[in-house]
Amino acid sequence: MWTEPYLETCCRSALHRLILSGAAGRPAGLKDQPCLERLDRMGLAARDAAGRYHATGEGVARHDAEILNPP
Repeated sequence: MWTEPYLETCCRSALHRLILSGAAGRPAGLKDQPCLERLDRMGLAARDAAGRYHATGEGVARHDAEILNPP
């Protein structure tokens, strides 16, 4: 975990909301847009052709390790 880039609190929350959104994903244009873009650059999220963000496998693993089961 300590070798991974730090996630700001707001981005951790955005990642959690992204996981909760499930297959529907999160639309662009919400207040957490900057965090979704950062998650996308980090490889934790990806944007589909419709412009919605979805968690990647790496994002799900990071969520599980850092948010569901913190050290």
